[in-house]
Amino acid sequence: MSAVVLADAATRVELLAVEERRRRALLDGDIPALDDLYDESLVHVHAPGLTHTKAQLLEHVVTRHAYLDMARGELVIRLVGDVAIMTGTLVNRLRTAEGGERTLGGVVTQVLRRCDDGRWRFVSFQMTPDGELMWPALPSELAAQRDHDLQHENTDPQEDGEP
Repeated sequence: MSAVVLADAATRVELLAVEERRRRALLDGDIPALDDLYDESLVHVHAPGLTHTKAQLLEHVVTRHAYLDMARGELVIRLVGDVAIMTGTLVNRLRTAEGGERTLGGVVTQVLRRCDDGRWRFVSFQMTPDGELMWPALPSELAAQRDHDLQHENTDPQEDGEP
C-alpha cells in the first residue's frame, strides 16, 4: 500500500507546470491542450455544484468562453503512488451569461494521475466557493496560520513559484 507523502521539489515543479498549462488553456480556449490534459474519466465539479464530464467541460469552454482570469494561491501537493492531490485557493474572473463579469473564489481539490506515458492528467476537479464562516477558528487553525505566516514572512515569493 502506498503512503501519502508531500511531493518532492522536482515533482512539485512538474505538477505546477501542468496546472499552469491547464490555467492557460482555459483562458485561451485551447481545446487540444485541454483534451490532452484531461483524462477521459474526468469529473469536474464547478463551484455551484454543476458536474461535467470531460466532453461536457470542453463543450462548456468552447460555448461559454467563461474564463477571463485565474489566480492560484499556494498549493499543497500530496502523492499517493502515481496519484497527485493538489489543494489550494483559486480566484476566477468569469464572464457571465449576460455578458458581464463576476469574481468567484474558493478552495480547489484537483486529482491527477501519472499515465503510462509518464505524463500527468487531471481525473477530478472540485471547487468549494468561499462562504460565510459559521464558527470561529479553532486554536489549532490559528496556530497553523501563525506557523504558515512565520514560514513565509521572509521568503521571496519567486522562490516559492508565486508570481
